[in-house]
Amino acid sequence: MKADFKSGFVTLIGRPNVGKSTLMNRLIGQKIAITSKKPQTTRNRIRTVYTDEERGQIVFLDTPGIHKAKNKLGEFMVNIAESSIRGVDLILWLVEPSTFIGAGEKHIIDVLKKANVPVILCINKTDTVKHDSILEFIDTYRKEYDFEEIVPLSAKTGENCDVLIDQIFKYLPYGDMFYDPDTITDEPERAIVAELIREKSLHTLDEEIPHGIAVAIDSFKYRENNKGPICDIDATIICEKYSHKGIIIGKGGSMLKKIGSNARYEIERLLDCKVNLQLWVKVKKDWRDSDYLIKNYGYREDD
Repeated sequence: MKADFKSGFVTLIGRPNVGKSTLMNRLIGQKIAITSKKPQTTRNRIRTVYTDEERGQIVFLDTPGIHKAKNKLGEFMVNIAESSIRGVDLILWLVEPSTFIGAGEKHIIDVLKKANVPVILCINKTDTVKHDSILEFIDTYRKEYDFEEIVPLSAKTGENCDVLIDQIFKYLPYGDMFYDPDTITDEPERAIVAELIREKSLHTLDEEIPHGIAVAIDSFKYRENNKGPICDIDATIICEKYSHKGIIIGKGGSMLKKIGSNARYEIERLLDCKVNLQLWVKVKKDWRDSDYLIKNYGYREDD
């Protein structure tokens, strides 16, 4: 290993829907974290790995958006996000381009002040504003906190993402790789598949339903046929109300077929083989307020 090789852990934090998962996927060059325009898409801490064999290795921690929790799942998500800033080498705080700093941002600033970790402010979605207004946004945030760097960027278009990588390496300690250079994530395939199914549900369903769904993988098996490997997956979409179950299934099963078809396309790209996906729908009333069910559906703080 080179003497000037660097490696470290970098947490992405921010309010819901600021583009953390989109940025992480962009930086590592592969889709691991699911994305949608709906807030609170990310529920768990997701770890991905960026390796530059000349410079170093960055282990990213994508976290749920920090928000005011309304149930036990929300409390879990906020705890995951706020605990992820401890023991890391650098924090990336993502914000949207704005001259208004609200209560949510002020809460995050208070959390950052207690962390004693270097912070890079990432002003995301610069593709949505005039470039000559970006200096105003920088000035607004600079008055609130002493950032190591401020990087305006667009996770959607990739603008300035290479600059961000350069800045991250400046603040990482020297040291060996934590992961094999070919590693992109340590997330199990089953967990990523469940999230892809949830993502397609988020994209397809009405506004109020996605917050109340989870996805459980019931069966995940590879087999061979004369055309190559096939993965047979049985999964259940869990919702909180019987009225939601009917909407998720749709007339004649049309909605469930659409979710399954969209998810199967993404899963086949992920697994690089044919996928036979069977989806079911179950009602578990108020599961987001059940410690047992929250853990059962894969949301565990100790992971």
